[in-house]
Amino acid sequence: MIVLRSVAVLTVAAAIGLLFTFQRPPVETVQHGFRGTGMDVVYDPHLVAKKVALNGIPKSLPQQPAAGPYAYQVYKNVQVVGNIHVGEFTRLMASMTTWVSPQAGCSYCHNVQNMASDEKYTKMVARRMLQMTRNINVNWQSHVQNVGVTCYTCHRGMPVPSQIWFNSTPGDHFNGGMAESEMGKNHASTVVGESALPNDPFTPFLEHSAPIRVNSTTALPSGNLSSTKQAEWTYALMVHFSNSLGVNCSYCHNTRAFSDWSQSTPQRVNAWYGIRMARELNNEYLASLDKVFPAYRHGPMGDVAKVNCSTCHQGVFKPLYGVSMAKNYPELLTTDSSLPIPAAAPAPVNPASTPPTPPTTHASL
Repeated sequence: MIVLRSVAVLTVAAAIGLLFTFQRPPVETVQHGFRGTGMDVVYDPHLVAKKVALNGIPKSLPQQPAAGPYAYQVYKNVQVVGNIHVGEFTRLMASMTTWVSPQAGCSYCHNVQNMASDEKYTKMVARRMLQMTRNINVNWQSHVQNVGVTCYTCHRGMPVPSQIWFNSTPGDHFNGGMAESEMGKNHASTVVGESALPNDPFTPFLEHSAPIRVNSTTALPSGNLSSTKQAEWTYALMVHFSNSLGVNCSYCHNTRAFSDWSQSTPQRVNAWYGIRMARELNNEYLASLDKVFPAYRHGPMGDVAKVNCSTCHQGVFKPLYGVSMAKNYPELLTTDSSLPIPAAAPAPVNPASTPPTPPTTHASL
């Protein structure tokens, strides 16, 4: 009897859990491809309303005139944006405080008794992240277009972005009665939509450059040696894309011909560049901070936090719904850090060496 009651309770709990995995109606569809192809993007209005509330932007501070001394002439140890005028520099620093550490303020990165000091690791990280932001805006317009990014795109007012990832720790252990394999399967994770797919699709694709395509381009898979295991990794990455952007597969693909670029949407090209951008950011910028971050900021495998699609997108097809904050901060739209040489002041005139000016008379006119 006790066993039957336990089974009944577990059945009811499972049914309730399953119920909450479905989206409640009604849903809305937007045609995203040619008519008759079924390329519709499905949206849940209830989820959209929540995402709109989470994707507001802070008001930009008033822009300052490009006049007066340069930042490097006023402040010490300004290594990245010393070539902008001091008013612009102060505005940028105040904005970064709002974007990243509104609670702690300047002291989150600086020793406020010695602002030039690099003693806080957060200042070293911020400097590198500033370089990364400028690199994205200049060299990755193939992905971010002319919208660009700022610190707020990822941080949203928090010192650590809410969407980051570390290398996983695969191992043989039991979870819910199912032995987990070395590929991280059978371990429910929000990363892959609570499915049994591999729960770390980022290390092979967004840190390393493992091949993503697994489906054949012909009716018979001649020459295609991709395995089912490889397909599971790829599908896990695609689930991450879908969740990160709040869209379904047909946002990028014509699902009758996944491999055919000619039948895909322009967004697939944008995603292709986004994958490569994420790899560069993870390897060239974040990995370079391995010795800067303290031990408690490393993951279980000893690696630093890294970015994926959800770091910027956070559930919507365009970060912040495509609103450009970067356009109001031209210093983030360049990678030039060369210091300008101020114009030399005119040499003072020695009155003793200057002949007197004759008085003006009518005769001289």
